[in-house]
Amino acid sequence: MPSQFKTRIAVKYAHSISHMNLLRFFAIASTSLLLASSAAAEEPNTIVVGQAIDLSSQNASVGRDYVAGIKTYFDALNAAGGVNGKRIRYIVRDDQALPAVAAKAVTELIERDQIDFLLGGVGDGTAQAVLNAPAFKRSSLVLFAPLVDTVELNSSRVLFWRPSYLQEVRHILSHFSQLGMTDVGIAYQDTPWAQQAFRNLSSELRGRGVKLNGSAKLGTNEKLNAQEATQLAGSKPGFVIVIADTISTALFLKEFRRTAAQTFVAGTSLINLETLRELAGARAVEWTVFSQVVPNPNTGRSSIQLEHLNMMKKYRDEPPSSLTLEGFTVAKTLVRAIQRSKRSNQAALQDLMNQDVNIDLGGLSVTGSPNSKHLSGYLDIALFKKNGLVF
Repeated sequence: MPSQFKTRIAVKYAHSISHMNLLRFFAIASTSLLLASSAAAEEPNTIVVGQAIDLSSQNASVGRDYVAGIKTYFDALNAAGGVNGKRIRYIVRDDQALPAVAAKAVTELIERDQIDFLLGGVGDGTAQAVLNAPAFKRSSLVLFAPLVDTVELNSSRVLFWRPSYLQEVRHILSHFSQLGMTDVGIAYQDTPWAQQAFRNLSSELRGRGVKLNGSAKLGTNEKLNAQEATQLAGSKPGFVIVIADTISTALFLKEFRRTAAQTFVAGTSLINLETLRELAGARAVEWTVFSQVVPNPNTGRSSIQLEHLNMMKKYRDEPPSSLTLEGFTVAKTLVRAIQRSKRSNQAALQDLMNQDVNIDLGGLSVTGSPNSKHLSGYLDIALFKKNGLVF
């Protein structure tokens, strides 16, 4: 798949967004710039939360939803009086999915905006660049809740909200083993992180006695990608696991469905499902399943789901999604940690990492422990059917 083709797909998707959605996006960006221009000293009675995340490149649909959920919770909290008498000031910078841009943005957040907390962005490369940034290393900050694709970042100063990639994959494999499926195909993007994930997944399959029927490597050549998808379909796997971003997954599905219309295709929670359906088409996303790290965002079975739904209606002019709910719960977890901490605000996340802590968010619990860098172990499966998404 040539880069120009992928760019055209992204542009085509961007043009399909409604005028109102574009206005909302630019409103968020403009608000972020205005907030960033204010010195922290001008508002001493605030807690400053910063984030560098993709809002305009290949992970933009993921980033925008994640930010929308976080901002919704902070807006609702500030309207109710803030936390411990202080308002949350939330500053968001677009890292464009580029490690160098992410490192620069985080440096400015630390040195100029004097942030108290740093939320993570999307992807392994940008997260690692933030951890390597000299300004971050000099600070006492913890990188909280990055949306990392496949690798476990080797740092004592990162705290994940969501389960690990391996936990998600194991949940998918358990789901299909219950259906009696013991052979699988893998389609993976030709990037370093996806290649490493392919090796890890292959090892996991061997350990489980699951047969790998075939694989497809999704590179930069559109014609070769189509051939790879056709060959994988010809190996007749019971199901296929895709290790790729949303756009590459959509393009793979369109080719794979030409010869394998009813083979299950599975992916993890960082695929933006609405974007996937927009790009691949409603027919192509039938027979696809995706692990999810939060409950169904469109129901109110628990108090956190209901709270998220109500606040999204009140503060955002856009539909809820799994990623807006995840952002909402991440923000709520941070605030609960601040409320629990007996020390300074900045020590709240260190306390979560170094103590045995259980926090009920309203039907969804997170657990802090010195033995784990992942607060939540919640996992579910979402299935695309003819009438839409079913959890």
